[in-house]
Amino acid sequence: MLEVKGLRVAYGGITAVKGIDLIVRAGELVTLIGANGAGKTTTLKALSGLLRPAAGSVHYNGQDITGKPAFELVRLGIALAPEGRGVFPRLTVEENLEMGAYVREGKGNHRDHGSKTAIAADCERAYTTFPRLAERRKQLAGTLSGGEQQMLAISRALMCQPKLLLLDEPSMGLAPIVVQTIFATIRAVAREGVTLLLIEQNARLALQTCDRGYVMESGTITLSGEAKALLNDEQVRHAYLGE
Repeated sequence: MLEVKGLRVAYGGITAVKGIDLIVRAGELVTLIGANGAGKTTTLKALSGLLRPAAGSVHYNGQDITGKPAFELVRLGIALAPEGRGVFPRLTVEENLEMGAYVREGKGNHRDHGSKTAIAADCERAYTTFPRLAERRKQLAGTLSGGEQQMLAISRALMCQPKLLLLDEPSMGLAPIVVQTIFATIRAVAREGVTLLLIEQNARLALQTCDRGYVMESGTITLSGEAKALLNDEQVRHAYLGE
């Protein structure tokens, strides 16, 4: 589904991503792990259209999407739940979810996925997945706790019915019980056929959850493989699992 070749991304004179290759197959759950500053978030921003690559190519379902802006990629089926959640603080929970579905409005097909009824049904589905959001549907998103904002960010991304979901640090700063809820939802989304690329500071949890993984250091990919194999890799265990 996603094929990245020689991707290089620069901020001014600093090259944050130094020519990486990675693939994500349809239906896979893939993680990209690494220390802070390794270039993980920059990679996701380039893949989601928020940053323009300096070099390399990105193909999605065989289509060259290199350098395309974010709004075009959302229409193609790529959604990002960004680091720091990025909710609209002065909109309610309900309004944030509706914003996630803006590309669907008025675009009915055989599933009538763009109708108000279909969008409302997906809002209700989000409330079923995260009952805390249902309790706060009329509350301003900026007043939610960190965990509630993360639930909202993921739900808002899912409202556009993505084929590829990019998740940037979904567990950051959250209590363990909330992290369990978030990752249970990630697994459920994957089971429903959505392809996921996940950046996660909790390397153990990420590798336990995902099918495959990539390890990123200083803007380059240094290791890749099946997640179970990386969990047992001595270098990974020492550097990222505290063993």
